[in-house]
Amino acid sequence: MSTPVKTKPQTAKPTEGGAGPRPRTLAGRTLRRPEFGALVGAVAVYAFFMVTASGAGFVSLEGTASWLDTAAELGIIAAPVALLLIAGEFDLSIGSTIGAASMIVAISSGTYGIPQWISIVLALAFSLLVGLVNGIVTTRTKLPSFIVTLGTQLVIGGAALGFSRALSGTTAVSLGPDPVMQALFASKIGPFQSSLLWWIGITVVAAWILTRTRFGNWVYATGGSLEVASEAGVPVARIKIILFMGTSFGAALVGIMQTIAFNGGDVTRGRAFVFDAVIAAVIGGVLLQGGYGSMLGVLLGVATYGIVNIGIFYTGWNTDYAQLFLGALLLVAVIANNYFRKLALTSR
Repeated sequence: MSTPVKTKPQTAKPTEGGAGPRPRTLAGRTLRRPEFGALVGAVAVYAFFMVTASGAGFVSLEGTASWLDTAAELGIIAAPVALLLIAGEFDLSIGSTIGAASMIVAISSGTYGIPQWISIVLALAFSLLVGLVNGIVTTRTKLPSFIVTLGTQLVIGGAALGFSRALSGTTAVSLGPDPVMQALFASKIGPFQSSLLWWIGITVVAAWILTRTRFGNWVYATGGSLEVASEAGVPVARIKIILFMGTSFGAALVGIMQTIAFNGGDVTRGRAFVFDAVIAAVIGGVLLQGGYGSMLGVLLGVATYGIVNIGIFYTGWNTDYAQLFLGALLLVAVIANNYFRKLALTSR
């Protein structure tokens, strides 16, 4: 790396989510944390459903497992998506990547008898290629990543649909369980799915990268001011490419988990994750403008998403209202995140 990135401004740890000087007061430091609003929101939403749905078993072990399992799969994708958002970019292709990875595993092993571990490696390699293409096209053309990945989403979705019909004659392929892969990707620990451990592990790794490494500093710098970061010697193009590869990898991992868990692949699987991961990250305190956010906040945002989706079911209300709750939370989160950030930056 060139000499400028070794100077103190570039290697210094970003302060409280990567924005501005450190406030001197405890209140200022608390408000300034990206996860503050997410914590308030998660507690409020859980308290609401605890009151309205506790009699139906929402607070029971099984009820808790239900919303945690729902949150876990989303959290596996939301963590790398949040890192990419903090760097100032967006990835719409994760939905098609989930479906494509699912079909790669299902067709390779279910139709052609290839060992499942090889099929899984192929699916993950494919996802890394997708992320690499997204990153290279975005950084070299300077086009908005929203447009680039929207194109990728359509290309992958159409290709997965066409190849699935050509190779297997259908868009949904059955897959016999492999005991080892089942234990690794779709086992249960009591009432909890193993995806919960994957979610926690990926979130911890992402948090460590973001707060304890030079790469994390560079992610904040890239999203905070691309021009300043470039002038300081930060390898912004390389960082974005790596982060795009990370989002695709997380998407493929979820596609593999769903394929193993449901004993089959489906090309349409994963469409709901396209915006859900972004919604969870924003509820968790990540700014769409980039340069601000934390993994603890994202974890809380994902948990809030799971609580809402499962809590509505336990109340006995029409589950369509889950979208109403999530939409309201998203609007409140965007307003609150900007407000608390501006308030914190004026606190001394």
